[in-house]
Amino acid sequence: MRVSKNRINKHLEKELFTTLHELIADLKTPEEIGLLLEAFLSKSEHETMAKRLAIAYWLDKGRGYNNIRTNLKVSSATVASVQETMKKHKGARLALQHIKADEWAKVWAERIKKFTKRLS
Repeated sequence: MRVSKNRINKHLEKELFTTLHELIADLKTPEEIGLLLEAFLSKSEHETMAKRLAIAYWLDKGRGYNNIRTNLKVSSATVASVQETMKKHKGARLALQHIKADEWAKVWAERIKKFTKRLS
């Protein structure tokens, strides 16, 4: 679906985005969010979003352009675009913070599990 060049009323646009954002916030599991995205995004749009997030994550981890291009099958221009997004948009940084927090929690959960096994 193409986005129309004809702009809708700003108030209506704000209501639409608020409804979308509230819906996403209300979803409880990754599975529910996946179902929503699969229903309303094309396969290509869904894949593009996932790849852009992966690019941001790998750039944050210090991976080089060539590594990212080869593994994710994206162009240098796409990697550069995501790098700019990371600098300019708070949402990109927020997403990375959440991913890092989840990684940290998984690492510590595993360490605690191993420690409690040794105590048993």
